[in-house]
Amino acid sequence: QVQLVESGGGLVQAGGSLRLSCAASGRIFSINTMGWYHQAPGEQRKLVAYISSSGTTNYADSVKGRFTISRDNAKNTVYLQMNSLKPEDTAVYYCNSVPLRTAYWGQGTQVTVSS
Repeated sequence: QVQLVESGGGLVQAGGSLRLSCAASGRIFSINTMGWYHQAPGEQRKLVAYISSSGTTNYADSVKGRFTISRDNAKNTVYLQMNSLKPEDTAVYYCNSVPLRTAYWGQGTQVTVSS
């Protein structure tokens, strides 16, 4: 069993920054690639960035150049640094493995960007 706990969300003005954290516990050796997903109101959950165990990263076009994903394997934590935030980034952000496992979903963390 894997538990993922997201934190770091909040309310920020457009152009601002936030840093999200995802702490993993449990049978984490089963996770190789980790990703950040977001779900805006009325939309499906989408993958925005992922990082492999070796540090290879990939980003959705909508966040490329603004978001940076990183991981600290010693702390079993994945981060998402979000800069130059836009109102369209408003969503609940979740971490999960890639490919995702339904059982791994946590409570997410709300990010709200005001214009």
